[in-house]
Amino acid sequence: MTDTKHAAMDDTATALAALIGDDDGETDGTAPDGPAVRSLTLLPGTDKSGTPENYTELTFCAGDIVCVVGPTGSGKSRLLADIEWLARYDTPTGRGVLINGTEPDLSGRYAGTGRLVAQLSQNMNFVMDATVGEFLDLHGESRGITITAADQERIVTAANALTGEPIAADRQLTELSGGQSRALMIADTALLSTSPIVLIDEIENAGIDRHAAIALLRGADKIVLIATHDPSLALSAERRLVIANGGISEVRERSAGEQQLAERLRKLDRLQEELRRAIRGGEGLDGFAADPRLP
Repeated sequence: MTDTKHAAMDDTATALAALIGDDDGETDGTAPDGPAVRSLTLLPGTDKSGTPENYTELTFCAGDIVCVVGPTGSGKSRLLADIEWLARYDTPTGRGVLINGTEPDLSGRYAGTGRLVAQLSQNMNFVMDATVGEFLDLHGESRGITITAADQERIVTAANALTGEPIAADRQLTELSGGQSRALMIADTALLSTSPIVLIDEIENAGIDRHAAIALLRGADKIVLIATHDPSLALSAERRLVIANGGISEVRERSAGEQQLAERLRKLDRLQEELRRAIRGGEGLDGFAADPRLP
């Protein structure tokens, strides 16, 4: 084992000990108290066969949207996990993560508040016996933030812009569908969370307006990485990280031709959303047969 890995393990043990020994159960988060996160840098590790990844370093800045693509099982979720863990060459891939060009304090791995990274997983359903408004109050309290009625309304309004079935602040969390739950958490992450880095695993199957979700997160000036199989979503990002056999095999910048293709796909997406609304409303679809957006 290398000296660097030994040092990372020692730091991890120290951070865990500090967390366990904290009498009030709270930890000092690095996001609110430290300097603003201007950049996230990913340093290469190896793929599953031990072959070095095909890049020197990758740096993402506030406002960047980056998509992670590759076959199922290729290692997309592993990459997101390395970032969430603030990897210091101590994960199976051997990758490293820098924040603002320096190695981050590993206490951020275990912080209960002020976490640098927020992650939205593929499956999200609530089991908490509370209303949407009560959940937002509790979520704010856990982050040291007082939530006003105006804050609640702003978050719920943003969530409703992402989902077809409206959410109300007095609605029980357990009554929300998977799509509504994901829409609420995306709005919460964009407008309430202090985490400057957001990781999303497969947003396309959530039953929400994924392009509106990306626009909301981009407007919050966060660094966003999205694992996806969706071509329209992948082309909405300026960069795509291609994963193969557990490692980053290629980094693709969006070309002018791909930008044009993205615009065409968005038109088709809007058409599909109109069709979904019509079907949900019990309407006939004959009027769509001659729509110029169809191929």
